[in-house]
Parts: sequence; structure tokens; C-alpha cells
Amino acid sequence: MARATTTSDAFNAVAEPRRREILNYLALQERPVGKIVDSLGLAQPSVSKHLRVLLEVGLVDVRRDGRRMFYRTNAEAIRPLHEWTETFERFWRHQLSRVKERAERKSNASKEREPDFNPRRKHDLDSSKN
Repeated sequence: MARATTTSDAFNAVAEPRRREILNYLALQERPVGKIVDSLGLAQPSVSKHLRVLLEVGLVDVRRDGRRMFYRTNAEAIRPLHEWTETFERFWRHQLSRVKERAERKSNASKEREPDFNPRRKHDLDSSKN
């Protein structure tokens, strides 16, 4: 079965790690391409390509101010991604609870097995010889 193109939907678009990184960076505020390039350390052509994909699937919006293009996330378009991941939240929460319980059991068990250690000073050992 052929894989869908990255521009077919939001899920395929965010499958690429650098696009997720760009979305995370834009989540705080809108930014021009140059700022994205500088902050993320990616090449300008690469950033432009990823922004084009994110724009085509609707995950980002663009605003022109003179010659500069400002990109920002489109929260409404990201909502389906969020809703889909929420279906797994219960599972993750359950798994994290189990990990926490196991770690606490191990910690308590190791504390119960620790012998009381009373270090002796050298003169205590010398006086027991007499």
C-alpha cells in the first residue's frame, strides 16, 4: 500500500520531525522565515519547503507585511491532531501510574533491606581489643 503524500493531511505533514519542531516554535507567536531559520538552525530552503507543506495542509497561516512573510500556527487545524492524541491519554496516564507504583515499591523494598549501619571510629576498635 502506497504511503500518502505529506501534503494530503495534517497527520502526514507532522510525521516529519522538523515540521513538528517548526510548529512548536510557531506556537508561541508568529515569526518571519528568517527567525525560524536562525532559531532552529535549519537551512532557509528547507524551512521554506516545510512551511509550504504546513501551509498546504492548513496547520499554519501566513501574513504578508511589506516584503516579509509572517507564519503562525492555525489552532483550529491542529485541533484534530490534539483530539486524536487524547484518545491515548488514558492509556499513557495508566502506564505512567504503573511505572510510578513500581518505582515506589522498589524504593520501599530497598529501604527495608538496608541494614542499619553504624560506622565505628578507629578508637572504638582499639578499645575493644583491650
